[in-house]
Amino acid sequence: MITGSFYGEQVIRRILLPLCLLLFPVLVFAKEPIRTLSGSVVKVADGDTITVNSEGTKLKVRLYGIDAPETAKINKRTGKVNKQGQPYGEEAFQALSGKVMGKQVRLEVMAIDRYKRAVSIVYLGETNVNQGMVSAGWAWAYRRYLDRPHASEYLEAEETARSARRGLWKDRNPEPPWEFRREQRRRGF
Repeated sequence: MITGSFYGEQVIRRILLPLCLLLFPVLVFAKEPIRTLSGSVVKVADGDTITVNSEGTKLKVRLYGIDAPETAKINKRTGKVNKQGQPYGEEAFQALSGKVMGKQVRLEVMAIDRYKRAVSIVYLGETNVNQGMVSAGWAWAYRRYLDRPHASEYLEAEETARSARRGLWKDRNPEPPWEFRREQRRRGF
């Protein structure tokens, strides 16, 4: 008969150890981009979403690893605000627009999200635009979706912006966009 401790050792030795060794490279190494593209920015939707024309194809791009304050959403037909924005949402939009609108960028596509946007690190020359938005205080490091090595870089950029009270960090306790969106959904907006 197999005893409890013997059986536990066998499970560890035969199942868990090989599984850990198989997963080890995934846990240690940084996530690589699935594709690299380049193109011209033809639209800036808000502080963390752009549209890039890459070889004649318009590609909606969500900036990887950041979350900017929400902008007000205006009904195109009526011209009226149908969703309220957050403080600094317009400023984040203007900051991103000023950096990239009409310019050639390189995209390191990290994933495709549920809205079919290319979640990407956007580079203007050698400058990481995503990290720049966090450093300037116009976006949070989006911890929920950050992978190595970007997590430490973006978190450090956020802490530096917060300490220097740049951008949205002028407020003592700004509301993160993910909490703002959750509250809007709860209210039915």
